[in-house]
Formats: sequence, C-alpha cells, structure tokens
Amino acid sequence: MVRIPLSPPVIHPISFERRPLWSVMIPVYNNIEFIEEAMKSVLYQNISKEEMEIEVIDDASTDGDVKALVERVGKGRITYFRQPFNAGSLINFETCINRSKGHLVHILHADDKVRNGYYKTIGDLFKEYPEAGAAYCRFCYIDEKGEKIFNHSAESSTSGILDNWLLRIAEKQRIQYVAITVKRKVYEQLGAFYELTYGEDWEMWVRIARHYAVAYSPEILADYRKHTTSISGKKFLNGDYLSDLTRAMEMIQGHLPEEQRKHVLDKSKKFYAHYALKTARQLWNTLHNENIVRISIKKGLLMHKDFSMFYKIAKIYLKIYLKRK
Repeated sequence: MVRIPLSPPVIHPISFERRPLWSVMIPVYNNIEFIEEAMKSVLYQNISKEEMEIEVIDDASTDGDVKALVERVGKGRITYFRQPFNAGSLINFETCINRSKGHLVHILHADDKVRNGYYKTIGDLFKEYPEAGAAYCRFCYIDEKGEKIFNHSAESSTSGILDNWLLRIAEKQRIQYVAITVKRKVYEQLGAFYELTYGEDWEMWVRIARHYAVAYSPEILADYRKHTTSISGKKFLNGDYLSDLTRAMEMIQGHLPEEQRKHVLDKSKKFYAHYALKTARQLWNTLHNENIVRISIKKGLLMHKDFSMFYKIAKIYLKIYLKRK
C-alpha cells in the first residue's frame, strides 16, 4: 500500500437512513500516555451515542494495548479499529474519514483534547451558518504535561463567517486539527489529505476555503499539544518541516486567484523563514545541538533573507558561542 498518496484520496459517500450528527475519529499511533485524556475529553461532554459516534483508529501502535485502554475507558461507548499494519498518518486519516458515519467529522489526534462546550459551540455555528463547510474555534498550545504554553491569537473578536479567509489561511497555517470540524460531504467532494506528512492539514484548510465559507468562534475550546515525540516534532529536529512547508506553499498556489499568488507566496516565505529562526532558537535552548540549529537556519535562509533575520541569526550564534566557553 502507498503510504503517501500523491492525489487526494477518495472519500466515499454514505447513505444510512439514520446517521449521527457527529463523528469523533481519534487517529492513534503510539503516544499511549495521552490517549485516555483525549477520549475522556469527549466523553465528558455527555453526548448520546445516537448523536455522536466516537472511534479510535489505531495505526498498529507498538507501545501498549490500545484496544484494552479503549475498552476500559470507553466502556462500550467508544469503538476501536486497528490497521492490519502501520499504514502511515495520511492513510490513517483517510481511514478515519471513510469510516465516519456522521454529518460532521472531527479528527481528534490522540495527544490533543477538547474542552467542555466544543461540540455545542461548533454545532451551533453550523446551524447558524449552513453555508459553512467547516467550523473551528480558538485554541491553546499545551506541553507534554498539559500545561499551557500560550493561546493562539484570535482570528475575530466575534463568532461568524471569516472574511477574506482564503487569502488569510493561504499565508500561513492558522488552524490545528483539534480545533476544526468539517462536514463529511466536503471531504466527499474534495478528498482527503495527501502528499505531505507535515503541512498536509494547511493545504486542506486552504482547499476547503477555496470552495466553502468557514465559520469561527473566538472561544478557546481545544488544546493542541506540542512535543518533540510527535511526527511534527521529529521533523523539526531534521529540518524536514521546512521542506514540507515549502511544498505546501507550492500546492496552495493552485488554490488562489492568479493575481494573488506571488503576493501570498512572498508573505508565506517571509513568515516561515522567521519561524525557522524562532524554531532554531527554541531547539538550541532545549537540546543544545548545533547541527540541528544550523539546519533550521540554512533552510530558513533559502526561503527569505532580510536584515532582521541576520540580526536574529547573530544572536543565536552568540548564545552558542557563550555556551562553548
């Protein structure tokens, strides 16, 4: 089986007479220490089985008995599916969506969690704005221990359809999986995630914005966990995240009006070049590994160069020099 599809995987329509409104699909690959918290964050919302299905989709984890954990925590309320072999994140996401039965699909990564009120608030957005293909909320970044790192900045001070959203989301990634729910029929029309294993969601949110309105709530109702053991965390260590982001920018160009493409691309490259330096500084503070730092700096400079970048680079290397002494 191909682990990384080169075109959007097909999502097959379903025609059940009685369908739940919600499908909360929890893709899992290892990170077993976080799965219970993710499941409980959904169960605490106390939504009936008729209204919401909850399923864990295990990509052949090796760090524990995920099925037993689901049975213990879910007590029959959460179903379990295991891939016959490790298929990779993109195939697992496709499986999540194709197995979903609800009208609204929430892909909740096993190391993230929702806060009470998430499903009520997002559901109300879809009711009030039926033209929306997706709806999402403001979210908080947390660490491995669940401690707050920072809150993501608000896109709007009020709930509603986001203005000029296609161009705004095309400039940089502004959403995490945990915070967004997508209508299943949107995935059926547009297909699933493809080609990238970092930044694949950014391309998807742009793809959706090209075809549909997107609704938003400024309430912080989701928590996204940042840690170095995640797929994205490993890509930060070898610099592959910047290669994937560069490819994502190229893919996103095809979703934009021709006259806006260069302007958006220039802004994206500048943002992520500076982001690379911010990441390099954080990696140095955490790991004190000069080679990892150099990789992020080098790839950032390939995207964009300006005076402030060289100033930031000088500060990073000064820190490295002082550490050597």
